[in-house]
Amino acid sequence: MPYAAANEMEKTLPRVAVVILAWNGKNFLEKFLPSVAASTYANLEICVADNHSTDGTADYIRQHWPKLKLICLERNEGFAAGYNSALAQVSADYFVLLNQDVEVVPGWIEPVIALMEKDSAIAAAQPKLMDFRQREKFEYAGGAGGFIDRWGYPFCRGRLFDTMETDTGQYDGTREIFWATGAAMFIRAGLFKSFGGFDGDFFAHMEEIDLCWRLKNAGHKIFCVGESSAFHVGGGSLPMGNPRKTFLNFRNNLILILKNMTAGELWWRFPLRLILDQLAALRALTGGNAADFCAILKAQGHVVFGLGKWLRHRDAAQKAVEENRVGPRNLAGTFCGSVVRYYFQRGVEKFSGLPPDKFTK
Repeated sequence: MPYAAANEMEKTLPRVAVVILAWNGKNFLEKFLPSVAASTYANLEICVADNHSTDGTADYIRQHWPKLKLICLERNEGFAAGYNSALAQVSADYFVLLNQDVEVVPGWIEPVIALMEKDSAIAAAQPKLMDFRQREKFEYAGGAGGFIDRWGYPFCRGRLFDTMETDTGQYDGTREIFWATGAAMFIRAGLFKSFGGFDGDFFAHMEEIDLCWRLKNAGHKIFCVGESSAFHVGGGSLPMGNPRKTFLNFRNNLILILKNMTAGELWWRFPLRLILDQLAALRALTGGNAADFCAILKAQGHVVFGLGKWLRHRDAAQKAVEENRVGPRNLAGTFCGSVVRYYFQRGVEKFSGLPPDKFTK
């Protein structure tokens, strides 16, 4: 394409900023940043936000990628607040939040932006997220799009709990979902800012589900675009099985329920969720995992004894939803049943094994 034509195309395309929040991940950036830099989208800025790393990440970017925008945060603010601080320093029409341990493929941006440009109600989207180590498998953090059951348990197309499916094309195409993975999230920049971004007190884990739920409560849509894909290592900051990860997952899941369910749902579902989580703790203990048992009980105590704080978070979230409402509450991507029951009692290990008529469309 002639330079003049390419330059004109760049002017007409919406501005996209890929923002990688890096923390002690120089080895990941060395491996995966070249794939991001090879992205073919014309009107693109790539930013690396160093979340106060101690491994020389910032120096590596300055030396090897001097043309990229480098944002240096003065302290490690965690994933949620770190992204809030970084994105406040970025100007674009769309943000793409990309984990430091993600490899992308050529043309991964174009189909997602094209879909979002066609439908202004789509607030956020994701590519198919595949396992970097087993490339035929869906990856835990996002699979082919996130869903949620009536009790607030999140799951994915291609991943129920710890069971990952092989990709045989069963989830190709484009579909509305409930939440988009934070490992590779496309989101309208204006909406990210007007909804207050991530809840910084989540620190890490499920902050993207909380944000997507708030967007959907205001009437927006979330999509997975099967034409785009990315490969995620996973566990780059906190590996699976780490008690800190267990604590954050259980604590944050309870908080996002408190913030986003209606009062009519909350008064009876929240107490039952506490019981279900206690059963999960007992299951961990009987399985010989005392550390996870303690982490789950600690998570419950943190939420219950800090209930006033989290209810104030709920009030702020509800206010932002009403100020940015574009339509009725959007429940598409909700499973009107218990994914726990289907998985642990009925042995359903694939998303396709869940009854389709129990999904809200």
